[in-house]
Amino acid sequence: KANKIHQPAPLALKVRAANLPPFVGTPWCAPIKVKHGDVSCRTPRGEHYRNVMGTRCKIRCKQGYESQSSEVVCMASKHWSSNYACREIRCPKLNMPANGGYKCSDGSYFNSRCEFFCSPGFTLKGQKTATCQHSKQWSAGVPTCVDMDPPKIKCPNVKDKWAEPGKVTARVTWDTPEGVDTADGILTDVILKGKAPKSDFPEGLHKMSYTVFDRAGNKGSCRFTVRVRVRRCSELFPPDNGYMKCDSDRDNYGATCNFKCTGGYELQGSAARVCQYGLTWSGADTNCAPMNINVGVRTAAALLDQFYEKRRLLIISAPTAANHNYRFQMTNLQHAQCGLDLRHVTVIELVGTYPAQIGRIRHTLLPPLLSLQLRLLLQIPQRSFQMVLVDKQGTDKQRYPFPITAAELFTTIDTFPLRKDEMVLQQEAGQTCQS
Repeated sequence: KANKIHQPAPLALKVRAANLPPFVGTPWCAPIKVKHGDVSCRTPRGEHYRNVMGTRCKIRCKQGYESQSSEVVCMASKHWSSNYACREIRCPKLNMPANGGYKCSDGSYFNSRCEFFCSPGFTLKGQKTATCQHSKQWSAGVPTCVDMDPPKIKCPNVKDKWAEPGKVTARVTWDTPEGVDTADGILTDVILKGKAPKSDFPEGLHKMSYTVFDRAGNKGSCRFTVRVRVRRCSELFPPDNGYMKCDSDRDNYGATCNFKCTGGYELQGSAARVCQYGLTWSGADTNCAPMNINVGVRTAAALLDQFYEKRRLLIISAPTAANHNYRFQMTNLQHAQCGLDLRHVTVIELVGTYPAQIGRIRHTLLPPLLSLQLRLLLQIPQRSFQMVLVDKQGTDKQRYPFPITAAELFTTIDTFPLRKDEMVLQQEAGQTCQS
């Protein structure tokens, strides 16, 4: 090995070294290096090395960074007094907004810009962005996501409905719609304004609507119409001297109209007509023609048969035209012709005794033999006054051996069962007697 040459130290250094600990002035702590910042150190005695014991170093970090301490000291333990690294500034982690989220440019670090968004159907309420500041605080708070979008609902498309035969209503059916909300999805709790599906709707246009609410209270609605049509024939009218009674709604498809003539008139044409699908009436036009009484029949029974179910008969018999009761009765009935017609009463007069007897129905004369047969058939005496009331079924209802007033006669007739139905029809048709 080569021999080392030792030179003596200068005198001044020897003197100073004699008075100081051996480590003074020599590097002691680890060299300080600061990333993302600057450091300026001051030694106790201006030593050359910046990491001798007692050295104080000030730490200055770049923008966006911070150090645990602004100043550190090299201690006897050969460690700096605290951590001096410049660490990036970090804000608290943001909370996730309900029904939304956010995206950040650099996490929670300084100057990171976070942009908030909401799930479909929700609207952002608050600041849209937040930036991490030097103070470790975000520039804005976390916004909220509010459901502002109303739900959507589509109403059914209901085609026009035709009423069924004999009805003026139609059963209309449709599927109940569902609401759709971007936030809540399918909504089945819908509110209908109007008749429910599978209901019978009357003729006409019906305005309907559905309404639905989402959980946030937003409202959605739609409107639709239901139209019911009725096939109708041309209007029918009662014939002169007759009645018409129709079921259903009188002129709708399937309706039936029945016709009757007043007493003394015979029905010609169809007794009943039906409104058909093609909007025409079945049958032929209806008329009421005056009764054609045939007095040329051979028997009294044949004469009475012509009035069966059509007219009531009031048969007035007297021995002579001068009979006091006869004259009184005929005078009384002259002023009651309207009441007689209203009650379908035909008056038959039998005056005199055979063979000199005269029979007549108003202005039509009866043959003497027919008049005699009528008296014999109904057992009416020839030599005294008598009056017989016969109903429409040919039944001898009442006999009067003396005259009666028209009011008494009408009161009796009005108690007959058929008369009650006639009165209803006449009232509907407005047929009355003023006097």
